[in-house]
Amino acid sequence: MMVIEVTSLDIDELKVFCKLTEAQLRNRLDPERGVFIAESPKVIRVALDAGCEPVSLLCEQRHITDDAANIIARCGDIPIYTGQRDLLARLTGYSLTRGVLCAMRRPKQPRLGDILKGASRVVVIDNVVEATNVGIIFRSAAALGIDAVLMSPNACDPFNRRAVRVSMGSVFLVPWTWLDGGLADLERYGFKTAAMALTDDSIPITDPILQQQERLAVIMGTEGEGLPEETIAHADYVVKIPMSHGVDSLNVAAAAAVAFWELRK
Repeated sequence: MMVIEVTSLDIDELKVFCKLTEAQLRNRLDPERGVFIAESPKVIRVALDAGCEPVSLLCEQRHITDDAANIIARCGDIPIYTGQRDLLARLTGYSLTRGVLCAMRRPKQPRLGDILKGASRVVVIDNVVEATNVGIIFRSAAALGIDAVLMSPNACDPFNRRAVRVSMGSVFLVPWTWLDGGLADLERYGFKTAAMALTDDSIPITDPILQQQERLAVIMGTEGEGLPEETIAHADYVVKIPMSHGVDSLNVAAAAAVAFWELRK
């Protein structure tokens, strides 16, 4: 166990935890060798169980023999940076959740065809840039039987630190990849598409025709602008969740959970 006491905020090896942007973490060295940050012992354990490779740990001193002990035992001979809580908070700019951060190597991105093979229910996250919403959608997807998550190129990276933490590690449980070719890619794999949007032609989410689809992709858009008109026009179905008391819509993460449950296979 290689424990390194942190006494200064100017150690180059700590930049991965505090100085690098999400884009720099993703593209450091090259995309195949990028890193992400897992926060809290529970999330780190889920990542390790999923086969993610640890690079280094940052934790409060008291957690070395406490919350982080079994994680350290599983991580092999990697650097373990440690210090007092206030120093680490100044270093990272926030209080560490349960006192532990782990820099981990980004796993290789799976191919679209590989994660759609055998899938019957998938979700497309289109232009949702808020990390908290993305994390919650992943957690609901894992809990409610979604087989895969497809991200539009303009959506938040699921390996964003906050998205990983909010998902409670669910980003490691549900296969996901970037959807570069749009809805045409899904059509080639035999999926019907259901765009969640309010239009004059929207059908209720309880419509039996949706349950009858063998392969269905649920498309969720950003709260402010919703889905692009082009996406809605090309979808096989435009779907709404019936509302009460004059409420016209739900938060995108809440709407996703309702859709996953109602449209489950």
